[in-house]
Amino acid sequence: MSRTSTSKQANTLATEEVIILRPTRGWAALNLRDLWRFRELAFFLTWRDVIVRYKQTVLGAGWAILQPLINMIVLSVIFGNFAKMPTEGIPRPVFTFAALLPWGLFSKALSDAGRSMLSNRNMITKVYFPRLIIPLSSVLGGVVDFAIQFVILLGMMLYYQIYPTPAVWTLPLFLLLALVTALGFGLWISSLNVMYRDVNYVLPFLTQLWLLVTPVAYSARVVPEQWQFLYALNPMVGVVEGFRWALLGAETPPGPNLMISSVIAVLVLVTGMFYFRRMERTFADMV
Repeated sequence: MSRTSTSKQANTLATEEVIILRPTRGWAALNLRDLWRFRELAFFLTWRDVIVRYKQTVLGAGWAILQPLINMIVLSVIFGNFAKMPTEGIPRPVFTFAALLPWGLFSKALSDAGRSMLSNRNMITKVYFPRLIIPLSSVLGGVVDFAIQFVILLGMMLYYQIYPTPAVWTLPLFLLLALVTALGFGLWISSLNVMYRDVNYVLPFLTQLWLLVTPVAYSARVVPEQWQFLYALNPMVGVVEGFRWALLGAETPPGPNLMISSVIAVLVLVTGMFYFRRMERTFADMV
């Protein structure tokens, strides 16, 4: 081999980027810049989850419509025919279905993110990438289902001659709050699920209980005034109330409840990200 070719190979090796992986100690930095560098991987994982979800199913994406419709019927019968809960002048099917959309987005994102680390164990043990991408892509995968369900909601509103309010432009903000809440709690749950597999069994029960303390099938006004502050500690209260207000004109305009819910959601997200980074060094050994 000539001296010229040898020097060229040496220069090539010298210019290549070398990444040295070391286990972090204590509270690691978030390194959010890596999320942008691996954004294509996040898009691929999100799209993969969307495709695989309804693969080899008879109804396909129809399950995204059937599930909230069944939940709407059940909740309408229980809280409408039996409990006689008020709906503030909004037809009960629309009142309930409008709340089930952001709730369904949140509950699916929470469930998928909570199990994401175990379901992607092969990637974690073989390939380097920011582990935060896994729960993040699981949360974003539910947006496609939400878009399909939103079209059904618009059809129901047209049937009942209900028109969106001028505040409809705020809907993306409430959806963002739902995703932030799901990601924050999902980071905590996914980290704990790696260490304690009991979390996988507690998660469905937690989601069902959370539904009952969220104003999906009833109005938040039925909660006594002295309990409103405690009630607003549930971030999904602000999401559901705001969604109904922006789209249907139901509920009162967002106020203290929304502020409290937003602060709790951001707090859970920030602490969840730091806790996830702290536990990240143990994932490959424990999954």
